[in-house]
Amino acid sequence: MGCCNSASSAAQSSKREWKPLEDRSCTDIPWLLLFILFCIGMGFICGFSVATGAAARLVSGYDSYGNICGQKNAKLEAIPNSGMDHTHRKYVFFLDPCNLDLINRKIKSVALCVAACPRQELKTLSDVQKFAEINGSALCSYNLKPSEYTTSSKASVLCPKLPVPASAPIPFFHRCAPVNISCYAKFAEALITFVSDNSVLHRLISGVMTSKEIILGLCLLSLVLSMILMVIIRYISRILVWILTILLILGSLGGTGVLWWLYAKQRKSPKETVIPEQLQVAEDNLRALLIYAISATVFTVILFLIMLVMRKRVALTIALFHVAGKVFIHLPLLVFQPFWTFLALVLFWVYWIMTLLFLGTTGSAVKNDQGFVEFKVSGPLQYMWWYHVVGLIWISEFILACQQMTVAGAVVTYYFTRDKRNLPFTPILASVNRLIRYHLGTVAKGSFIITLVKIPRMILMYIHSQLKGKENACARCVLKSCICCLWCLEKCLNYLNQNAYTATAINSTNFCTSAKDAFVILVENALRVAAINTVGDFMLFLGKVLIVCSTGLAGIMLLNYQQDYTVWVLPLIIVCLFAFLVAHCFLSIYEMVVDVLFLCFAIDTKYNDGSPGREFYMDKVLMEFVENSRKAMKEAGKGGVADARELKPMASGASSA
Repeated sequence: MGCCNSASSAAQSSKREWKPLEDRSCTDIPWLLLFILFCIGMGFICGFSVATGAAARLVSGYDSYGNICGQKNAKLEAIPNSGMDHTHRKYVFFLDPCNLDLINRKIKSVALCVAACPRQELKTLSDVQKFAEINGSALCSYNLKPSEYTTSSKASVLCPKLPVPASAPIPFFHRCAPVNISCYAKFAEALITFVSDNSVLHRLISGVMTSKEIILGLCLLSLVLSMILMVIIRYISRILVWILTILLILGSLGGTGVLWWLYAKQRKSPKETVIPEQLQVAEDNLRALLIYAISATVFTVILFLIMLVMRKRVALTIALFHVAGKVFIHLPLLVFQPFWTFLALVLFWVYWIMTLLFLGTTGSAVKNDQGFVEFKVSGPLQYMWWYHVVGLIWISEFILACQQMTVAGAVVTYYFTRDKRNLPFTPILASVNRLIRYHLGTVAKGSFIITLVKIPRMILMYIHSQLKGKENACARCVLKSCICCLWCLEKCLNYLNQNAYTATAINSTNFCTSAKDAFVILVENALRVAAINTVGDFMLFLGKVLIVCSTGLAGIMLLNYQQDYTVWVLPLIIVCLFAFLVAHCFLSIYEMVVDVLFLCFAIDTKYNDGSPGREFYMDKVLMEFVENSRKAMKEAGKGGVADARELKPMASGASSA
């Protein structure tokens, strides 16, 4: 954590000039300790599952009698066929591998340890017997000798279901898995509802395999387009904002006009020519058109009033987008921030999934109703699943919050450095260093608050899915309302957390103080925040749509040129989803930078007025905005600092800096 400087007292800081980034002190240390203890608990779960043999059972596999394949085993009490030597039987073979239990997520079949997987389809018991004699791999139960496969009356029960599909061992996990995907048609249909026959699924997958080079190229194209768009937005932000605003107003006016024209046309059309059976339908359509026209009119009026009120505030959005473009020029490593975050998330998710698989095979051997062995954890340790799930949410949110704090710290450093030539060599790494030394506790606390909201929402979603079709209309409405409210609360807290991290990066205050200060400034500047979030988010959304459409169009042209297959659906879906994900990652960083710049701008106008000794930190583009606002207010005979009545930044900033 490094050494921590003690924070200055409020009385001392109120007597001197406010200087951002001056004092540094560790914040929310108890929450950091709590998070470390929680991570130790996550490590204990992984260590416990490995120590109890779960890792060996997961990797090597085990049969239905509790024997681990590929090694000698100890005898289990009251379990027949346990304690066998499977040194030469390294693979798990299922007698009926296609019998899947989707509810319990397992294969409903007897599992045996075998020496080799059948690489070719075995149609009869004679083929199974011949395979055992040639390869030394008995595919029937341990109680049945290969010589008895074709003569025993129990062979139909103790031997695999015929025909035995061709299979191959799964790399690293030693399970014999059928190579023909049609074996898992039931599972595929449960996941992909539009697939009604295996031939369609086969063509889709073959299309993906055939076009893998095109898919890779289109994914790289979406990456390049996202980078280009971030540069373009800086130079055409002013034109783009006004074009989108004008198109939105014209579109709403045109749509409203068309609805009223259709209503007038339908009303004047003679009703004598309409047959009686269709008269009621025509009247219903006319009434619906009237409702649509009135609704569109109300929407257009509200939209026009909003644009009228916020027309002056759009200029700040344009300026912030322009400055955000400069930030990426001075801090090019910001572009790669989503990659590091994604890599950290992937590594954690791989660890989490592996531990989850360990937990599925940990515990003591227990005989089930069929007389086979299952491994279950008893006592308090059986609740490790819940702890593990909470860890997934909290640590994932912690990683995302670290990204937000890193970006906020780097942008704050850029903003409050008067001479940009004096910026640190790598502001991103400097921000990471400050995060690790001072603000990990703040990030842990903020991510925990999001976790507290996510867990109830996930529980309600699970209950809703389990009761689907069983609950009454009232219960269904209440559940959906609660889920919707929790989702809205989560989004609001995410936005507040992001601004709290910015306040922490500026003033080095703890999470609660920073969140309170950020909330005050957001409320006091509600109209500006609304303008930035509506106009700015709409611009970025259209940018995402543009990248997805461009990538999809290029994909159609390339796939049309390649005539090796006919089904384009899955390749195009993969490409478009990846393009949207890439565009969302890049433009979300852009949006985050704009939000951080706005908070810095609001604080800058609070403590500085441009006079000697209190010069602005802001960019020249933002200074021009301030000067234009001053001139406009002086012409109106009001004077004063630019928008000082509306810009009311942190009241406690000076005392907590």
